[in-house]
Amino acid sequence: MANKFLIKNPIITEKAIRGSELGKYVFLVEKKATVNEIKKAVETLYNVKVEKTNVVNVKPKTRRLGKTVGVKPGYKKIIVTLKKGQKLDILPQ
Repeated sequence: MANKFLIKNPIITEKAIRGSELGKYVFLVEKKATVNEIKKAVETLYNVKVEKTNVVNVKPKTRRLGKTVGVKPGYKKIIVTLKKGQKLDILPQ
């Protein structure tokens, strides 16, 4: 897979912003992407060194609206820890 297509977008929530103060950034990624592929993609796209990666697979959930039953799709997100002294400028100010 091409590097730029592995990472869909950064996840920006209150919890993710608190993690960015510690050098941890959260990204929504392709389900089929591996940890090593994502690590290389982050390093090449943002010109940083990745120290550690953690993966979270969020399972699909069923949702009801009256009689209708639907499914919220699952997704894969990765938490990237950068080496000391490095930052990413992806968060809104």
